[in-house]
Amino acid sequence: MPYTFITLPSPVGELKLVANDSRLAAILWENDKPNRVRIGPMSEAADSPILLQTARQLEEYFAGTRNRFDLELEFVGSEFQKKVWAALLTIPFGETRTYSQIATQIGHPAAVRAVGAANGRNPISIVAPCHRVIGASGKLTGFAGGLEAKERLLTLEGGQWSEIDKTGDLF
Repeated sequence: MPYTFITLPSPVGELKLVANDSRLAAILWENDKPNRVRIGPMSEAADSPILLQTARQLEEYFAGTRNRFDLELEFVGSEFQKKVWAALLTIPFGETRTYSQIATQIGHPAAVRAVGAANGRNPISIVAPCHRVIGASGKLTGFAGGLEAKERLLTLEGGQWSEIDKTGDLF
């Protein structure tokens, strides 16, 4: 299935918004790791309704006038990953959860590391708020957009955390 994209400048760097027909399939970071999110060939589509709607909602989010997204999403991944990503969508604006809390929520309390791995492969960053997942100690941990972007997003939302864990330790 063909993918289309547009780029959006933002306070956390340039974002590549990717759609699959009428659903948002990915939000990729300017310095994203290759193959973090597996997407087929893409072509630019400046007139895509879903991409324009996504850009507008993200601009409102960054301006502080939106705290929920209303977009059709298309998650491509394993069933386990989809459970994790669905759980991300339940984290309220301005709140955080730990990897352990997400593992328990999806019925796999011992799968904390697998939840961390799935969280790291979340294709629809910001909208599926993987930035709201923090280490058990309250520290900020790994993030595809970088820890500075994670901190900036949480600050925008008024979130609280203890500090950034530069070691990348999840637990």
